[in-house]
Amino acid sequence: MLRFVVILIFACSTSAISPLAAQQREWEQYLYQLGELEDAKTEESEYYFDMLCDLEKNPMNINTATREELEQLPFLKAKDVEDISEYLYRYGPMKSLGELAMIRDLDYFKRRLLFYFTYAGRVEERKFPKLSNIVKYGEHDIIGTAKVPFYERRGDREGYLGYQYKHSVRYDFTYGSYVRLGFLGSQDAGEPFFAGRNKAGYDFYSFYLVLKKLGRVKTLALGRYRVKFGMGLVINNNFGFGKLSTLSSLGRGGSNIRPHSSRSDANYLQGAAATVNVGTGLDVSAFVSYRKFDATLNDDDGTISTILDDGYHRTETEMAKKNNSSQFVAGGNIDYRYKGFYVGLTGVAVSLDRELKPKTDAVYRRHYANGSNFYNVGVNYGYTGHRLSVSGETATGGCNAIATINTVSYGLTDNLDLMALQRFYSFRYYSLLAESFSDGGAVQNESGVYVGLSWRPVPELSVMTYSDFAYFAWPKYQAARSSRSFDNLVQAVYKRGKWNYSLRYRLRNRERDNASKSGLVFKTEYRGRLAVAYDGGMWTGKTQADLAYSLYKAGSFGWMITQNVGLNVSRLFSATAALGYFDTDGYDSRLYAYERGMVYSFSSPAYFGNGVRLAFMATSDFSDKVSVALKVGTTKYFDRDKIGSGYQEIAHSSATDLEVQLRLRL
Repeated sequence: MLRFVVILIFACSTSAISPLAAQQREWEQYLYQLGELEDAKTEESEYYFDMLCDLEKNPMNINTATREELEQLPFLKAKDVEDISEYLYRYGPMKSLGELAMIRDLDYFKRRLLFYFTYAGRVEERKFPKLSNIVKYGEHDIIGTAKVPFYERRGDREGYLGYQYKHSVRYDFTYGSYVRLGFLGSQDAGEPFFAGRNKAGYDFYSFYLVLKKLGRVKTLALGRYRVKFGMGLVINNNFGFGKLSTLSSLGRGGSNIRPHSSRSDANYLQGAAATVNVGTGLDVSAFVSYRKFDATLNDDDGTISTILDDGYHRTETEMAKKNNSSQFVAGGNIDYRYKGFYVGLTGVAVSLDRELKPKTDAVYRRHYANGSNFYNVGVNYGYTGHRLSVSGETATGGCNAIATINTVSYGLTDNLDLMALQRFYSFRYYSLLAESFSDGGAVQNESGVYVGLSWRPVPELSVMTYSDFAYFAWPKYQAARSSRSFDNLVQAVYKRGKWNYSLRYRLRNRERDNASKSGLVFKTEYRGRLAVAYDGGMWTGKTQADLAYSLYKAGSFGWMITQNVGLNVSRLFSATAALGYFDTDGYDSRLYAYERGMVYSFSSPAYFGNGVRLAFMATSDFSDKVSVALKVGTTKYFDRDKIGSGYQEIAHSSATDLEVQLRLRL
């Protein structure tokens, strides 16, 4: 569900985030509210979370941060980035982050978020450090995480190749904003470890090295990485564009290269990528990649039916699909900026070792990407002024079709911003690496108009709202003819002293096949939330009530009450407890509740049926170098005697998990 207004409870000083506050990671609430979590892929939400964890762990010096670095922060508009740059140009380096209050158009919530991801440091000479200094003063960060279930799935007895434990290890070496070297090993429950095809240990590994500010080389990435250029119509495997994140960033389109530090076994590149500044305002980027990926193959000729991205290799069938295909990717981008104007050109070529040949028996699959060799090219453009911002991209490729997206935003006053977004994605357009704003989940077969408003009439009150209309010219899954979608949301947040109140309402209509499949009817969803939060320093609390009603062929109603309590004794100990009761008629009225999790672990599970959820988490920093976190959670259902289905089936009405994390900073 869209979590739409920033509700953040900060326990920090005006000059720096305390270790305890950083440990609590209240910015998770921002991500939870910002993301379209009910509709987005879990992998996308987890990657977004991983990216922000990385930025918090390695905050940037705001006095030397580049435009590309600031644009990584999803809550900053293009104008915010320009305002920060202008302030630094006019008044020089900031002595402390308290100076952010001097930037009139930068509101309170954004200033508080910046405390997590930036610091005001001294301006160093722009010179890449010596290797001896990197080795001597670099920082090492090692994190080990394990999840232990106190239950047995059917696959644990028969079918799964490995044991039921999930665990991962992560190592990062950093030297300021110049060097990042990392390693990640990850194992899902049920996958073999040092056995079978995983004789090297973990089922998934990621290695990466990123160098920045190396003379004219702004960024150099080796190993596994992700890239984004323009508005994502040609290539974007960095992060998604949710409807509220689009409103928050006001359609900002930028370019960046990042390491692939996520546990996701999909949607990344492997090889090398670099951005070089060749002149004033002119950057050139290039990348090359070769990697293997999972696919479902057609039985008759061995061609690719479906490219898989779940990363599961628990059974013989899943393991047989591991790395059974490969792709070669090469491309680049030219970006030119002059004052507030910018224009860019992106090109990508993809070659598969097997022909992509999706099954087209179902009419909605008729125009899916097919073939062995693909190319796409796109032009992105924009302007950022004091009140007016414009951005967009238009792309085409070997599909001989067009996709375009364009946004315009205008600040009517210092506290009122309006935005409009138009997109047209031909049903014949496809790009294997595209990811951009959409209602239907793909850069294909969609045209629509989105309008949004962000208003802060008084410092204590924030209102955000949007309306989105989408039209799908070609049939889609569960819609055998052209269909439409209407999505509307409004939320208000009021903060007064130690109290924070929020209210949200969403109405969504999507056309679907009727019972006889002779025509289309609307599937209507109503969702609402009321939340009250308190921050008293040592004690924090939040009470939340959610309602959902879905009407499609039959009605489905659900509600959930959640209570969170937090205790912050000192840096040595903090704890949170969450209790939720839910009662829904079925999956269509499912509800979501955020839970605080481990570092690099984002949790927002869906609940449906009738039951209760209880979770407790405690963390402790034994020293500046050692941290330990423990979380135990249990879900008890009152309307069933088993949970899940297939190999995931648990022959009980409850499930309890224990998570443990150890972190060393050297």
